[in-house]
Amino acid sequence: MTGFVFASVEEARPFLKNYGRGRFDGLAEDETVQDDSILVTIIGVGKIKATLRTERLLRQQKLQRLIHAGTARALVEDLPEGTLVSVGQVFEGDRVELSAPTYPRMPLDNPFKSIVERRLVTQDHSVKEGKDLTYWQRIADITDSIGYPLAYVAATHGVPCSIVKLVTGLATVEDDPRSPAAEAAYEALSTFLMDTAVPFTRE
Repeated sequence: MTGFVFASVEEARPFLKNYGRGRFDGLAEDETVQDDSILVTIIGVGKIKATLRTERLLRQQKLQRLIHAGTARALVEDLPEGTLVSVGQVFEGDRVELSAPTYPRMPLDNPFKSIVERRLVTQDHSVKEGKDLTYWQRIADITDSIGYPLAYVAATHGVPCSIVKLVTGLATVEDDPRSPAAEAAYEALSTFLMDTAVPFTRE
């Protein structure tokens, strides 16, 4: 069985309404629901929740694959708002070791060859103008808050993990997760999952 993982209720809501004629509608954060084909969970925003709840999920459920779907902010300008991205590598972006910073990277399984593949960095802190932004632009393309720990925990359990992100704007510009633009992004993400990801799990 494949587990579909969302960070927030807002990101998950269109998929929950569309999948199986709404049989999963109403799922809340830190809840899990499943049918004979897939499992869906909302683990919450942030690396601590992603780590602890993914660990618990994989201890309790025998899953063959995780697919994390959500939104991300672009670090580079050639990824306009609305671009769908499959993550080929994910970095941890908060660990800094003075003169020799190291940012462990993880390669990810990418079964969705129809969409562009880019590199993701997961950070709790905001990426702003200046040296921080310039550094990450050299090695990553998009940024989020849960991708790396989710992928790391999955790897420790030997479970393949794929990440699909929809770009909602530049990392240096704050957005409103309940804005019309954000709602449109969640709908587009749901469409991709329904048309491509869910059929993939049944092949």
